[in-house]
Amino acid sequence: MAVKTVQYKQHTFSISYEILNPSAHYDIIFLHGWGSHKNLMKHAFGQYLHQFRHIYIDMPGFGNSTCNMTLTTEDYANILESFISQIDASKAIILGHSFGGKVATLLNPELLVLVGSAGILVPKPFKIRAKIFLFKLLKFTGLTSLRRFFIAPDAQGLSEPMYETFKQVVNEDFTEKFRSFKGKALLCFGAQDTATPLWTAHTIAELIHDSRVVEFEGDHYFFLEQGSTVAKEIENTVLKNLEHKGQ
Repeated sequence: MAVKTVQYKQHTFSISYEILNPSAHYDIIFLHGWGSHKNLMKHAFGQYLHQFRHIYIDMPGFGNSTCNMTLTTEDYANILESFISQIDASKAIILGHSFGGKVATLLNPELLVLVGSAGILVPKPFKIRAKIFLFKLLKFTGLTSLRRFFIAPDAQGLSEPMYETFKQVVNEDFTEKFRSFKGKALLCFGAQDTATPLWTAHTIAELIHDSRVVEFEGDHYFFLEQGSTVAKEIENTVLKNLEHKGQ
């Protein structure tokens, strides 16, 4: 594990990262989802894609990386842009899971690998909508001491800056961001995923002209058990892209 510091908006961020296969010719950057860390991505993909230099990053506020200010998804992309430049890495291939998929999209790689990516708004179940309504009602009546019972699981235990960040990024509609992406995209989604359902992959594919959807059995974390298959899809996509460039 290594650490680099990034200065952004008069704040200092310590970014924890790890590199595997340091002498490999091609770079691939891995971005985890909300509430996760680089080791989860390394566990899924570390033993595959040997022809690539793997760059695993703890995004600000997660794992061993620091964050002491409220961030937007654009802020995350800007911080990582600076970090990637510092370590002299290529942005040609970036894989992002869930929230990491939105950050990866903003980094504008040549090949965008979206694994159960967030960004398409999914209607909330009735129970969640009722919970939100009840919390707003309690807030109106001044009973904010009960707030802890209404916080989403992804927001529990967060510092104040990270909780405010969560509120900024959780319901973002990335429709136009996906539409404006001009690179190639590989969309790997789980058929039983309820956080980012399979239909959202096809919605993204309609927005990104040069894209392909690959369906996997499993939920939002299907890649933990099927990392080798996802890796093969990446290899095939990269190989086809190189062949196309060579023509």
